[in-house]
Amino acid sequence: MENEDKKSFLEHLALPEKELQELLIISQFNKIAKGDYFIKEGQVPRKMAFLVKGLFRYVYTHENGNEFTKNIIAEGNFISSYSAMIYNTPSYFSIEALEDSEILEIEYSDWIGMKERNPFWNLFLIQILEKAFYIKEKRERELLLLDAEKRYEIFTAEFLDVENRVSQQIIASYLGIQPESLSRLKRKIKS
Repeated sequence: MENEDKKSFLEHLALPEKELQELLIISQFNKIAKGDYFIKEGQVPRKMAFLVKGLFRYVYTHENGNEFTKNIIAEGNFISSYSAMIYNTPSYFSIEALEDSEILEIEYSDWIGMKERNPFWNLFLIQILEKAFYIKEKRERELLLLDAEKRYEIFTAEFLDVENRVSQQIIASYLGIQPESLSRLKRKIKS
């Protein structure tokens, strides 16, 4: 991806020109194939990325092989195991590409340097973390207080086209139910 292509993509962030140029300098275009990982559980992450095209999920894998989808990330969002990255510890979850995807990677050390040189990036980071915190709190509330049917209704409203892009097993995992329960739920809704 040429700088002009990266620039046109990043323009929707509405960054001032100086900051846009700084981000262009430290970002690297990369492709990740469906089923590959941006970060694997147990790995100490050293980078984050902006999702240009594709779909990812944050997934926990139990020692028995059962998977639990923590979140689904669509285009226009950042992907990272941020707490593991800032504390230099292994990630508790993996970040898996659900489709062939394109990302702009940023090395954490470059990000830190840019933040130290320009306080704008601290405010930018706060906005990203506030959005992530809101999503996390909302998701926890839904899992703890809402039934599966209501969670599915919210899922289909928030992820308009995702249902046709991922397996029913992943959707069920995201909803915290078994795939068979999702099938019954969908039949119930259709009738």
